[in-house]
Amino acid sequence: MLSKYQVNFVKSLHQKKARNSTHQFIVEGEKNVNELLQSNLTVNFIFAIQDWFNNNSAKIEKRIELIEVNEKELAQISTQVTPNKVLAVVEMPKYNLSHFDPGTVIGLENVQDPGNLGTIIRIADWYGIKNIICSEDTVDVYNPKVINATMGSFCRVQVHYTDLKDYIRLSQKLVYGMVLEGFSIYATLFDANSMILVGNESQGLSETLKGVISHPITIPRIGLAESLNVAVAAAIACDNFLGRRL
Repeated sequence: MLSKYQVNFVKSLHQKKARNSTHQFIVEGEKNVNELLQSNLTVNFIFAIQDWFNNNSAKIEKRIELIEVNEKELAQISTQVTPNKVLAVVEMPKYNLSHFDPGTVIGLENVQDPGNLGTIIRIADWYGIKNIICSEDTVDVYNPKVINATMGSFCRVQVHYTDLKDYIRLSQKLVYGMVLEGFSIYATLFDANSMILVGNESQGLSETLKGVISHPITIPRIGLAESLNVAVAAAIACDNFLGRRL
């Protein structure tokens, strides 16, 4: 049975302020939690219905505190309309941001929609990109909606928050910025040590970051749509950066 303290504690983690102060976040659903248990992330608590515990006991480390709940109790602490059997409380990992790691990274400026960030993390995982560099005003990666949208990829992709202009200046990566007036992405040769840079859903990249782009690129429009979803644009860019090397 859930205590009032447990309910209040987990519900507090729905909010960024509590996540930052406790350095913990929540992961919900069978898919995400199963991926979590195979990762190096530290799980502190698991709240689950008996059926989930019966089927997954062999995967759970002994140090994790287990709390059995019924469906009504799970609904009390969940962010989802229809909770999916299990919720875990996890310690935020401590990632070191290096300006000099080789390879391709994704840069995100002021991306606000949790679903978009979660999808971009999943796209990065698909293409083997290990790091996403976000501006400090990008949506919080530990927002439950972001974690849900990653479908487990948050376990394998490191998301960093920093001043993007400073990162670009220090990293010496070639920066391929997605803009409307750029060169065709299909006619661009890509360097392996690079950043794919995409901007805010409605405004795109700021003038500040446009000024540090080494390669402005665009996805040529054939039809009449005004714009592409930022996650779709990132997927097309990743496929052209990395898919053509296979």
